[in-house]
Amino acid sequence: MHGLDNITVIFIVLTVLFFMFFGIAILVIIDHKARIPDSFHRDPWSITGMRRDHPMISFLTTMILGAIIFALLSELIITFAEKLGAFSEAEKPQILKELNEQRFTEKMRHFHNEPEQDLVNMGKKPVCFYCHGDYPHSKQRMVRTLLNMHTQFVGCMTCHNDPKKIDEKSLSFYWLNYSGISVSGPPFGTSIDPKTGNLVTTDNYYAKIVAMSESKGESTLLELTEDNPEVKEFLEVREKLTDADRESVKKRFHRTVTPKGRFCTRCHTSDNDGYISFSKLGFSERRVNDLTNLNIVGIVQKYKKFYMPSLTRTNKAESDDAVPVGKPVKKPPAKPANKPAANKKNSKETDGWWK
Repeated sequence: MHGLDNITVIFIVLTVLFFMFFGIAILVIIDHKARIPDSFHRDPWSITGMRRDHPMISFLTTMILGAIIFALLSELIITFAEKLGAFSEAEKPQILKELNEQRFTEKMRHFHNEPEQDLVNMGKKPVCFYCHGDYPHSKQRMVRTLLNMHTQFVGCMTCHNDPKKIDEKSLSFYWLNYSGISVSGPPFGTSIDPKTGNLVTTDNYYAKIVAMSESKGESTLLELTEDNPEVKEFLEVREKLTDADRESVKKRFHRTVTPKGRFCTRCHTSDNDGYISFSKLGFSERRVNDLTNLNIVGIVQKYKKFYMPSLTRTNKAESDDAVPVGKPVKKPPAKPANKPAANKKNSKETDGWWK
């Protein structure tokens, strides 16, 4: 009821008062039933009757009308109080408004549909998400959706551990549910329902593939979860840290991190030769075959630019040189049609682009 004009407020007040007086009038009529002596009547609207034989429906009607009057009276008080500024909310700083808008825009940029319940981001998270957000990959417009989709299944440090500082041969991979949410089923995405062709439904949307480093007989979890002692301490005091302290903690958390993660072909390749073995992680045979033979990997590997068709453009529309995604493509200079060599070259370039 924020931002009501005077006419609306007057209308609400008059309406509430009308219903209040109407209810009171009905209560008076019902009450007169016990005041005017007469024989017993079951009709609750009769103004005569005996108090000792007062019908139960009269009490029920009184309670209902009393509740309505109380609700209307409360609404009237709240309306006037809001009009006088008693319940006015403190206006949020402009920067918080802009951040909320940016979060919503970021979600819409990465996914066409937003689920009613964001299962992926429920529960505890790695410390990475506190700075990088739920959609950490945003620079590469062509593949950012694919990369952000992986955050549902793969831990940050599984892909972004620095091979110069951590030997890949020392790594082993496991499913880990560090969200704090109890589950009973297998991790989502490990098998396919043969009847529907869809991924098997489960309650475990929270487990992710994490990396463990084996060194000197000890196993170390690379993922910086909220249960990590350093992360726990950081989350408790992060609002009190100075900018210099934050920078120091950031460097400490990033000491084994590489900004650029593994390329698609490191995992989506032969199960025996890949960085991660899907079969050892419990993926079904059909699912392993799907993950190791993805066409999208070849597209990402071969094409550096993303082209959109110009089916809806007219002569007055923007030129074909203006590509909506990526950098504009420069057209090669036109060659005379009577030169076979030129035609052959153009044909070769076109075939090469599509291969």
